[in-house]
Amino acid sequence: MVQMAERVRPVRLEQRPSPRHGRGVFAASAISQHALVIEYTGELISHHEAERRYPVRNGVEDPEHTFVLELNEELVIDANVGGNDARFINHSCEANLEPIAIGNQMWLVALRDIAAGEELGYDYAIELDERHTPANKRRFPCACGAPACRGTLLRAKRAPVPAQVRAAHAVVAQRLRALAD
Repeated sequence: MVQMAERVRPVRLEQRPSPRHGRGVFAASAISQHALVIEYTGELISHHEAERRYPVRNGVEDPEHTFVLELNEELVIDANVGGNDARFINHSCEANLEPIAIGNQMWLVALRDIAAGEELGYDYAIELDERHTPANKRRFPCACGAPACRGTLLRAKRAPVPAQVRAAHAVVAQRLRALAD
């Protein structure tokens, strides 16, 4: 199978300080809805290995844990090893990107048109095995500043998938079928 990176028109991005948190990634030019914006790169490792590398100590996650993105039920991508600028894309409760797995790659796809200069963000949608108690929500505070900010990086356990996210997944699936033909 041809790697998606070989089929994607490059999108111009810029990494710089973010008003949300630390460093952020910004669109250097306009990005069209459903564009494959950037691949989230890093070392493919098991969930078990990620937990070994970045353990929770005294109820606090290792800060480097934020660069680990789940690819599927077996693998995660550790952007601390071989990662690119995608690791600096911050969380947003009003995301303009959605991570979509394509084989053993994770692509961040534009959910809507994105203006030049706009900060990129996707919903980290962390879901813990245990209940999302007020204390757990405080462990994962959100600083996105969106009008609809939920105050935490945790995703509601039974929240429906937003229509624009379902649409992005459908468009990517359609493109993959077209490439396979």
